[in-house]
This record gives sequence, structure tokens and C-alpha cells, in this order.
Amino acid sequence: MTQSLIPAPLLELRDLTKTYGTGDTATRVLKGLNLSLPKGGMIALLGVSGSGKSTLLNILGTLLRPSSGTFEMLGQDLFDASDATLTEFRNQHIGFVFQFHNLLPDFTALENVIFPTAVRAGTESPDARQRGKDLLERVGLRDRVNYRATKLSGGQKQRVAVARALMNTPELILADEPTGNLDSASARQVMELLRMVNKEEKTTFLISTHDEKIAALCDYRIEIKDGRIAT
Repeated sequence: MTQSLIPAPLLELRDLTKTYGTGDTATRVLKGLNLSLPKGGMIALLGVSGSGKSTLLNILGTLLRPSSGTFEMLGQDLFDASDATLTEFRNQHIGFVFQFHNLLPDFTALENVIFPTAVRAGTESPDARQRGKDLLERVGLRDRVNYRATKLSGGQKQRVAVARALMNTPELILADEPTGNLDSASARQVMELLRMVNKEEKTTFLISTHDEKIAALCDYRIEIKDGRIAT
């Protein structure tokens, strides 16, 4: 779908570039990329290995700074923001779901879910614990609240990861191959969960995937090719 057909954006990138290294060893990964993400949309991000997809996700997650261009989200200029501002913005507005869960193995499901809030507040409050329990119930893990991550199946771990991403009620969730390490049944369940959250919470999802079946479940699809958005 062309960018002109996408509704009012949650974020906008204009002429964005990212170059690694300098001089003769410089590698330009993003090459004047333009992108708008619609509020409340569920968007598939596709692209072959080396296309710049991972670099783009890291920039959108404020984990990596672009080299030039503009980057605005929720009306805030993030290109020139300080590290402290980016950290606070990320904690408040962005959630992450990774292919390999990135759970803390010695923590329980509940402890993993409330970790973002505990880091932000410096403590595990009763309200945070209750919200964590509510989220785990919502993702179908009511009976796994106190299970350590090592005792959970792959699909259950990914459900914990989704609950964790929702903990701070972010406007944007970046999902990097969220079903890539799951069997087909678990992958379908996780995608159904993401769709449910998208519809009920109006949370914007950007889902990086190589799977056309996963992309087909999204509202929009964006392909990155040679460091630019393919149109």
C-alpha cells in the first residue's frame, strides 16, 4: 500500500539515513528512507537479510541513532533528543517483543512482566504486581504466574513477552520475528493475541517477519529494499 493511503501517523521518518563506519569502510544501510506508521495499525515489515530491516527497528525503538534526516513520534523530535530523553520516551511509549523472548530465566512469569515498571519506578509496587497478574490472565497464563521462565514452553514464553511489552501501556510495539521460533500452532495463537490487543487497545504494531502468512494477517505491509521503503 502506498504511503499516501496510510491514515494519520503515529510516527514519521523523512530522508532518514544510517551509516556505519567512516571513510573507505563506511557502509550506508539506510538511504534516505521515508516512512509513516498509522496510529492503531497492525503493520508487517518485510525485507531480505541485509535490507536494513533490523537497523530500522532499532532506530524506531530509540536504541540506535540515525545519521541524518528527521524522526518524530507523538509530535516529539527524537533525532536530536538526549540519551536520557530517549530512555524515558522508550520506557513510556514503546514495547518490544523479540523472536527469542529475552526473558530473565531465573525470574517468574510475573517478575518478567513487571520488570519494565519496576526499573522505571525503582520498586515492585502492589499496583504493578496486580497489573502484571491481570496481563498474564489476559494472555491465557493465569496458572503460570509464579512459574520461572525456564519452566515455560516456547509459546508460553512469547505470551509472557507480549504481556511484558504491554506493561507500560505503550502506543507502539515493535515485534521482531515474534513467531520465528514457534511451531505453527503456537505462532497462530501469538498472532491472534497480537490482533486482539491491537483491536482492543488500539496499540500500533510493527511486526518484522519473513512469513507471508503472518504478513497477510496485518492491515498494511511495508517492504524495505536496499535501505529504502519499496513502493
